[in-house]
Amino acid sequence: MNTLKRRLAMRGPAAPAPLRSSQPICAPGANQRCEHALVDQALNESLFDYERCVRARFDAIVPTLKSLSAVQHTPDFVERAQQIAQASLGYTLPEPLLANAWVVGLDLRQLHSHCVFRSFKECVARADEDQAAWRERAVVDAEFLLGCGLHTLDISPCADGRLQGLLPFVLRVAPHEAVSVKAYAGALFDVESDAADWTSRELERLSGAIPGGEHADYLKIAVYHFSSSDAAHQGCAAHGSQDARAAQAAAQRLAELRAAVDNSYGVGAAPLTLLIGVDTDTDAIRVHPPSDDPLRDITHFVDSAQLFRDTLGLADDDAREAIAVAVARASQGTALHPGLRRLVERFLEANLSQIEYVIRHHDGRYVDIGHNECFICAGEAMRELQLRNQFYFAHLDTVEEGAADLDVGLRIFSGLNVARGLPVPVLVHFHYAAHVPGARERAVARCRRVKSAIEARYQSLHTQGLLHCQMAVSELRGRQRCEFIDEPYAAGVH
Repeated sequence: MNTLKRRLAMRGPAAPAPLRSSQPICAPGANQRCEHALVDQALNESLFDYERCVRARFDAIVPTLKSLSAVQHTPDFVERAQQIAQASLGYTLPEPLLANAWVVGLDLRQLHSHCVFRSFKECVARADEDQAAWRERAVVDAEFLLGCGLHTLDISPCADGRLQGLLPFVLRVAPHEAVSVKAYAGALFDVESDAADWTSRELERLSGAIPGGEHADYLKIAVYHFSSSDAAHQGCAAHGSQDARAAQAAAQRLAELRAAVDNSYGVGAAPLTLLIGVDTDTDAIRVHPPSDDPLRDITHFVDSAQLFRDTLGLADDDAREAIAVAVARASQGTALHPGLRRLVERFLEANLSQIEYVIRHHDGRYVDIGHNECFICAGEAMRELQLRNQFYFAHLDTVEEGAADLDVGLRIFSGLNVARGLPVPVLVHFHYAAHVPGARERAVARCRRVKSAIEARYQSLHTQGLLHCQMAVSELRGRQRCEFIDEPYAAGVH
């Protein structure tokens, strides 16, 4: 049995698995091979090592707590508990949560949330080591983007946790300063906020603060998702699992952003845009070459799953030519930016490696095609954890403007955690610029406001002990990462 499948039983049940209506893109059999000429096998193995390493930190939590629960009334419980935790989790637990177990019993809910946050912090602390191998081989990096005439890659995927591996796995993008990710439910990004982001980057570019960016462009990508196995239930919840509606809504937001910038700064000022769809069952993508017609944007696309089938067995040069032909066919009648065309072809080629990754390591289709996240991250994203279905992310400045995203997240965790008596762990995280006076203090104050608003919005869960919020801040460009604020029992943690 694949070791990664065991995590499902360890973490607990995800959404009920539906009957699969379609087969994997390629199912290897006794006399069938699925190795594709364009697949980067070394990068796939580096990513698989990363996946196993990260998942192991979270998958050990529930079995460890079950072991502690079984021995909580033994005379030497605290000592035994710390030995078990250190051996299974790699860290000890807050002693105040263990010392009185013989009287009041273990607070397993508090311990569960503590372990989730602490395991995430382990991922942050070890990110450079964990990610080094695949970062070095990622095929879309800052140099490649500049070679395409792009100085910024601004991506808004759906907040769904199944898209949290979008950069390193699905698109093979190396996280760096030129890449920004802000997730919203349904990929419905805030047009005004994105127009402000574009304005800020344009100011940096015009002032010479972006190396090589003098004649480069800004690219905005919206990423919707769908399910090829259970389209009616496992698609985008924000759009009622209706694929066409999800694609159309994202395409409309991109059109609104272009119009907002053109109307503000003159026709032709708008950033480049691109629409991508992800099949969260297989990680195959649909890339929609942009045009002036949002309706055409959603009906014309290149399907990487079909490309994989069509080019399997071809030599690498022939396969690349087939990709170029498919892109040209899908963009026929539109003037596709040459650099964007090159990037689209690179995304499609890179995704072939991810398709084979899922074939080799997940039998061609993920077992957990639904939600199985460990926690919610609200506020601003961190690059230290890039893995499918590990957390649900809601980009927000205030709870009021991010209410829809949070509500979706809480509905998901009502089934994943609350139904089993476990709390919903919510990490409230914001960045600060260390060189700006008072920035850290303002980020902390922002965390406190958002945490209080979340607890007030979901007061019933909070008062029942089924909602646990932890605050954290990180330097925007620095080494101080995920610094917990008001961490309970911090003095007893090692």
